[in-house]
Amino acid sequence: MDEREIICRRAAKELRDGMVVNLGFGMPLGVADFIPEGVHVWLQTENGGLGFGGTPTYEEADCGLANAGAGPITRLPGMSIFDLSYSFQLIRGGHVDVTILGCLEVDEEGNAANWALPIYPGANKYQPGMGGGMDLMFMAKKVIIAMTHTAKGAPKLVKKCKYPITAPRCAHMVITEKAVFELTDKGYVLKEIWPGLTVDDIRAITEASFTVAADLKEYQV
Repeated sequence: MDEREIICRRAAKELRDGMVVNLGFGMPLGVADFIPEGVHVWLQTENGGLGFGGTPTYEEADCGLANAGAGPITRLPGMSIFDLSYSFQLIRGGHVDVTILGCLEVDEEGNAANWALPIYPGANKYQPGMGGGMDLMFMAKKVIIAMTHTAKGAPKLVKKCKYPITAPRCAHMVITEKAVFELTDKGYVLKEIWPGLTVDDIRAITEASFTVAADLKEYQV
């Protein structure tokens, strides 16, 4: 398994029967392929669909059915298709139980930045386009951040976000390929750790402060 599959498999374990689940652009879209057997969720895509499944084969793919990243999706029984305005009524109405989103960085307060990068290194201008991430971070009942632990060796769990914030204090859980954290009133708590790694290993690649759960578990995929 590569790091993307590890993260997607672990994030899928947070889903429960009957949930309405939004999968964000990029890596989180892969979660659709790893829904646990026997668990039925309603996957929602921002561009206007509810109740889709995982990635179809080439022969099964329908070019008229795509997720928010323009990737092919499977039509499941009961799936509904609607326009963008209905999609955002669903999101802004608070009907999404869980959203799984990628991020550039998340800080100690749970502030998340996932929509803008400098147009060139050191620039004070940013590429525009936050998509639906802001609506989802504000309105979903639970926000799970699914991202790699570092980017080019630099921690993505930081003390304070340096990129523009998408939403303040929105993250409930952070899942990386190295560890699983929950955000509590007292800050991040390390809940799971990848086999073979130590808490010191995680601290070495994590700028944000965190405590360790008394029942720290081995990472589950």
